[in-house]
Amino acid sequence: MGILRKLGATVTAAAFVGVGALTATTTAEAAVVAPKVAPQAVVAPQKATAAASSTALVPGKLRIDKRCMTKGRVLCINKRTRKLVYMVNGKPIQITDARFGARKTPTRQGVFKVQRKSKNHVSSLYHSPMPYSMFFSGGQAVHYSADFKARGYNGASHGCVNIRDKKKIAWIFARVKVGDKVVVYNA
Repeated sequence: MGILRKLGATVTAAAFVGVGALTATTTAEAAVVAPKVAPQAVVAPQKATAAASSTALVPGKLRIDKRCMTKGRVLCINKRTRKLVYMVNGKPIQITDARFGARKTPTRQGVFKVQRKSKNHVSSLYHSPMPYSMFFSGGQAVHYSADFKARGYNGASHGCVNIRDKKKIAWIFARVKVGDKVVVYNA
C-alpha cells in the first residue's frame, strides 16, 4: 500500500493489487472498491503462493474472491472482512463471523481442500475443544470457538479459523464434505 497523506479532511489512498490499481478519496472507500482485472485463461492448477493475497474480487460488499466462484461447495474465508461465506455453485448460502491466528501463529492463506472432519475434536497440542472441526491445512481447521463467542475479536487462535456462531457452524459442518474447496485470503 502506498503512503497515505492527510490533507484537511480528505485522505487519499492508493494500493496496487495484481495488475489493477485501486484509488479512492477515503480509506473507507478504498476498502470496498475492487480492482478490475481482465479475465485470464486457466492453464493448469497451481499451488498456493504468496501472490494469492493479490487476487481479483467479485464486485459486492462481501468481497468474494474469484477462486470461490466455482461449481460445488466452497468455504470462502476473508481475513480482512473477518467472514466465512459458505458457497454452493458460486452463490453465498451462509455467512458467519470468523477470527484468525495471532501474529505468531497466523492462519495460512491459499486454496486448500477439507482433509478431514471431526465433530467433537479436542486439540492434542493445546487440549482445547474444537467442535465441528474441518481441517484444511495440517492442524489448521475451521471450527466453533466458545472463546470467540465470549471475548469476540479480543482473542486469537493458534492458526485455526474460529467461528462465533455454534448453530451456523453446525449447519455448515453437516453440509461440507471431505475434499470440498477452502479459500483463505485477505482482500
